[in-house]
Amino acid sequence: MRLFRSRINNSDNTSDDALASSGRRYFLAAGCACCATYALNISPAAAQSPDVQRHLAAARTAAGSDLKQLLKLGDVALPASAKKGPSIEALMAQPAPPPGQAFDNLYFVGGKWVSAWAIATSDGIILIDAMNNADDAEHVIVAGMRKLGLDPAQIKMVVITHGHGDHYGGANYLVEHFHPTIIASDADWTMMETKLEFDVPSWGRPPKRDMVVADGAKLTLGDTTVDIVMTPGHTMGTISVAFDVKSGGETHRAFLWGGTSFNFGKQPNRMERLQAYIDATARVRDMAGKQNIDVFLSNHSGMDLADVKLAQMKKGGPNPFVMGVDTTQRALTVMHECALATKAAWSV
Repeated sequence: MRLFRSRINNSDNTSDDALASSGRRYFLAAGCACCATYALNISPAAAQSPDVQRHLAAARTAAGSDLKQLLKLGDVALPASAKKGPSIEALMAQPAPPPGQAFDNLYFVGGKWVSAWAIATSDGIILIDAMNNADDAEHVIVAGMRKLGLDPAQIKMVVITHGHGDHYGGANYLVEHFHPTIIASDADWTMMETKLEFDVPSWGRPPKRDMVVADGAKLTLGDTTVDIVMTPGHTMGTISVAFDVKSGGETHRAFLWGGTSFNFGKQPNRMERLQAYIDATARVRDMAGKQNIDVFLSNHSGMDLADVKLAQMKKGGPNPFVMGVDTTQRALTVMHECALATKAAWSV
């Protein structure tokens, strides 16, 4: 797997503007590598239908100037570009950004394309996602944790947000070396055990079924409880998580969305999945208001620009991960409206 190693890039010399621009260009070029391959062919007439255009306009309004990276989701409702995007192997080969501490109890230990997050508790670590393969697990997740002063032997739980190899591929390495509980939904355990939705040779093999969680479950480790929120669509068993993060004397409510893109256009249940996604974004948007969720994270840094924000934190100032409740709800509105636009395009 050495070819695909996401080596950590230790450079911190990029300006804020250049970093933000780079993050936007990266997402626009990459997004989800599988989107183009698994998208439906949309005709120009379908893309120009009033419903498609109305929902895309609503998404642009909600995005404003600060959430433009999420508008890439709406491209699935447009005619496919003749220009091919980068391969999964090319995305995996990008040097990983430096690991970083987003909050007192939350650490980024992921790559440029796909993320991993470590939640530190009083009784060990909850890891969100395991990246692509054993090489990533060893040289990005574990190496990143050690660089940040975290002990990977304290990984007690690994939450697999959904059953795609860029999120479960490193799980077997972590089990072999540190013996954590591996957690996923029943639907995605079944997919990993039977028929993978898509696969590439450079992804690790799925882990063996371990702990199953459903909507409303709570994972408690030491002083920390992580709430499981099912957000189906990207897969029908996608898990998102809500938890508290701390910064000095302040506590913020964070939500990590577990599966964002509409890379299921050629699946026979595509409309069911898209409606599930539409319902989930509406539900979590309402939840954000009720729970004061002011931190909105992703498992792909192209979605939340985590690497850009970590670089900004080194320069001081307010924590860029604290978006505010309104911005969290706007992000979910962008996702919701892009899904509605895609539904309109797929229905023509």
